[in-house]
Amino acid sequence: MPLYRDEAIVLRTHKLGEADRIITLLTRQHGRVRAVARGVRRTTSRWGSRLEPFTHVDLQLAEGRSLDTITQAETITPFANGVGHDYERYTAGTAMLEAAERLAVEEREPATQQFLLLVGGLRAMCRGVHGPTGVLDSYLLRSLAVAGYAPSFEACAHCGLAGPHRWFNVAMGGALCSTCRLPGSASPAPETLVLLGALLAGDWDVVERADARTSREASGLVSAYLNWHIERGLRSLAYVER
Repeated sequence: MPLYRDEAIVLRTHKLGEADRIITLLTRQHGRVRAVARGVRRTTSRWGSRLEPFTHVDLQLAEGRSLDTITQAETITPFANGVGHDYERYTAGTAMLEAAERLAVEEREPATQQFLLLVGGLRAMCRGVHGPTGVLDSYLLRSLAVAGYAPSFEACAHCGLAGPHRWFNVAMGGALCSTCRLPGSASPAPETLVLLGALLAGDWDVVERADARTSREASGLVSAYLNWHIERGLRSLAYVER
């Protein structure tokens, strides 16, 4: 079987047989990959801990028909050490892993930008400079944008009229002017739309100045926008403290 090497973030694992695991990975060059790790659940396994969720690893894999096989694994960054001891960071990080798997739709198709976004988001989560909710919301908006679902928070998402506008509709792609407004559109506070734009752009000065009410409203719109475009909501979002 031909071999290849790549960087990856471990997204999730599940058991296979008595001693093996199937590992779902987001790789730098090959996108989402599902691979078998043989004997990784045995107590004598030397690299089982390197294939746990949140781990940034350098892998060698053998190509297979449906599942590849991991033959070597070296840890680059154990992000689990930075998020595993804090409930808010752990749950927000888990939502990031689930979102990455859902937005990298095609297996073995390059998803370099999604990979780099996830690595950067996990690194920011571990540093603890910004709140976990802000890091999660910023990651989700950027990941959606890379996947082709970029929201508009200033210009009207339908006609392009320069804003700011007072209406927001997830199905239409963001802010709407009074002419394009549809029934059922939300009417968030102006500060909320400013905050959403800052989260998408990575303007952390604006993000850190936002009050709790504005942050909660922005998080609700991010969740609604994400759920609309991926059709099924993220299960892990239910555990995120917002």
